[in-house]
Formats: sequence, structure tokens, C-alpha cells
Amino acid sequence: MINSNNFNPQPNAGRNGNPVIIEPKDLLEMQQLFQINRFNLLASDKIPLNRSLPDYRRKKCESKFDDYLTYPKTSVIIVFHNEAWSTLLRTVWSVINRSPRQLLSEIILVDDASERAFLKRPLDQYVLSLPVKTLILRSTQRIGLIKARLKGARIATGEVLTFLDAHCECTQGWLESLLSVIKNDRKTVACPVIDIIHDDSFAYIKSFELHWGAFNWNLQFRVWQCGGRIEIAPCSHVGHIFRKSSPYSFPEGINKTLFANLARVALVWMDEWANLYFKYNEHARLMKQSQDVTSRLALRKRLQCKSFEWYLDNVWPQHFFPKDDRFFGRVRNVEEDLCLWKPERKGLSNQPMGLAKLDRCLEDDVPEEMFVMTQDGFIMTDDSICLDAPEKEGLGPMKVRIMACSSYSRQKWEYDKHSQELRHLTNKKCLDTYSSELLVDSLIIKDCNGKDSQKWKLEAVNWK
Repeated sequence: MINSNNFNPQPNAGRNGNPVIIEPKDLLEMQQLFQINRFNLLASDKIPLNRSLPDYRRKKCESKFDDYLTYPKTSVIIVFHNEAWSTLLRTVWSVINRSPRQLLSEIILVDDASERAFLKRPLDQYVLSLPVKTLILRSTQRIGLIKARLKGARIATGEVLTFLDAHCECTQGWLESLLSVIKNDRKTVACPVIDIIHDDSFAYIKSFELHWGAFNWNLQFRVWQCGGRIEIAPCSHVGHIFRKSSPYSFPEGINKTLFANLARVALVWMDEWANLYFKYNEHARLMKQSQDVTSRLALRKRLQCKSFEWYLDNVWPQHFFPKDDRFFGRVRNVEEDLCLWKPERKGLSNQPMGLAKLDRCLEDDVPEEMFVMTQDGFIMTDDSICLDAPEKEGLGPMKVRIMACSSYSRQKWEYDKHSQELRHLTNKKCLDTYSSELLVDSLIIKDCNGKDSQKWKLEAVNWK
């Protein structure tokens, strides 16, 4: 089953990005195939390689890049390991069909030691018939995503390198928008808006423009701190299959590979904030001593790269990291002797959100009860979530929530050290405890009355 290529396209399956419906009689087979790539392979194999997709760009994007012939040409590099035939080739065809030929130098497929028979000679023969020059590089042993991308980059002839995962679908105008950014500033790394291809139905779902994928932190720090910039191109939309679990093996095991990479990022780029990162990331901390970053630190010094504090102040001023000019630690209620905790992760965003609640204060400096209060009055955590309260009264208690930071005034607070009150900046109401039959140890805002339930201790924790 694993070595079989069962690609069997149905003419209208997934047309215009619509979901694929699996008939009840095929559900057992669907569940069995799902385990191979951790997405609905049966649905994917029904969708043609050139399926149509909706155009989610804003109207003005359609005529914004008429000068695309002046843009630099690119090599598109796609790394794959045991990828499904249908998703890999749909990625390739979406590049071919929705990119001006004048801008494509070549497509480079880098095989990171795949074991599937259909990804060997059958793929070699297939790419010979493609209307765009397509090369296949093969690694005989697993080298990982970054080394595989570098392998492709070494033979690329384009002026620009464009990297795609092997389970993407590019939409109309995706490439022109990215290359226009680079034409204007060659020190810029351009990123598309990442739309969602549902892992079960393969429906193409529009994302919001701030959703641009889990960008490589190592590259992000390195680009910004060393004189470059990263820009999201809102006219460029690329769909990506987001899976709930990974089907891949890693050369040295997932933990060692992933956390060793994260440890190197912290050691090279995060300066004194690396200590904070290792404090709350045990797996990375265990890999810390075995990392030799001498050459990376020397390169950073030679390139005169800026500090991590510069990055926080100038690139990401809305950040949730502690600094000397802001509070970091526990928020403890005087009356209940309980601490503010962030909610559990919920929804597709996997971001903690929900009603603000109190729980037992711990002495281990656990991240769930660590909050930052900025000079602007935002009380936030490391998931970019903020304490949020209604600005106007309505029916019932004015419940306080923890939700995605928005920079709106409803998320601004002020702390009075003398009275120990946390007051909402807009309506001057005080943060208070609230319990009912349905809600226990929840928080509301109400008129300030000086009671202990409205008194809070901001207990600073040393983060350096």
C-alpha cells in the first residue's frame, strides 16, 4: 500500500478549491491511507493535478504587476521525502500554470532519500514531459529540510531562490507579487500569505493576511539582525496542507533534530534572552551543551549583525518578551491568594483563549502563570495573548477574557502600586474576582471599591 501510486483523478473533484466528499463505502480505505502521509490521500488522489482554485486577492492586485517582465527570474526549489504523487505534482503544476514562464528559470525537485518506488524512475520519466525545465536532485541518505534546500540552491541558475514545501498549491499572481518585492529591495525576503488546504477534505480555505506560516525563526532573526528585512506580500497567496501530526522520520530522531536546531538559534541570536528560552524549554536546554556555535557567532560578529534587543525594539515592538522596562512574573490576587493563568489551547489556531481565570500559584515559575505588563499597559503572555475586557457595560457581569492581542484600548490596563488595583484604562473599572454556579475563580471588571478581591500583587520573576 505504501509503495502504491493510486492517483486516479476525477474531472470535477476539488474544482475551484471545493472539498472532496468521500462516499461511505470508501471510509475504511480512507482511514487506512490517511496514516501514510497524515492527510486524506484518497481525497488527494481524486483531485486533478491542474485543479482550479479561487482567487482570493484583492481586486487591485490583478493589475498591480503589469511590469513583471522587469522582475528577476527565479528558481523554484521543492524538497520532498516520501511525498504523495498527487500532492507533489499538484504543487509542481500549480507553479507551472500560475507563473509567467518568463520568470521561471527552472523547477528543482530535491529528493531527501525517499523510499517510495513511484518517486524514483516513474518521477524521472514524468518530469521530462513538463513544459518547464525541471531537475531532480537525489540524496542517498536523509539530510533534512535545510540541507536539502541548500543542495538545490547550489545548482540553481535563477537570480532569486523560491522555496516551496511539497504539498502546496500556488494561486494566480503568487509569483509576480513576491518578485516585485525583491526587485524593489534585494535584501528583502518575501513571503506569501499562507492559505489553508484542509488535510481531510482538501478544501482550499482563505486565510487572513497576517497568517503567513510558521516561518523559520533562525532565518527571521538572521535576516533582520544582519541588515535584511522580511515582508509579507498580500497579493501572493499559496495554499499549504496543515497536518495535525508529522509522517516524517528525522535523521537523528525528531527530538534531537528539532530541539538541537532551536538551541542553536537561541545561542547564536537571542543574547541574554537565550537564558529565558532555555528556562522554559527543557528539551532545548538538554541539547544546549552539545551545540558548537563558534563559527556561527564568528559569522554574526563579522557581518556586524545587530543585537536581539534591537530586533525586539525595532522589528517586533509588540513582542511578549520581558525587558528591564516592563514587569515580568505572576499576577496574584490578594484575597484569594490565587494567580492569573493562561487558558488551554483551543481551535484551529492552537492559541490559548478563553475566560480569564485564577488557579493555585506555583513556586516553579511555570510559563502558564508568567505574564508581561508593557509600558503601554498590555498584560500578555508568550503566545501573544492579552487580558481583554469590555469597554462598555451590557447585560450581566463584564467578563474578562484572555485572547489574541489586538493593540486595541480594551486590552490596556494601569496598575496602582499604592492601592494594588489593576484598572481598565478606558472605563477605570477594577479587575475583580467572580464566582457563580457556572463559573469559578473567573475575573470581571466592576466599579472600584477598595476590597481585597480587587487588590493584586505583581510578583516579579528574574528572567536573566
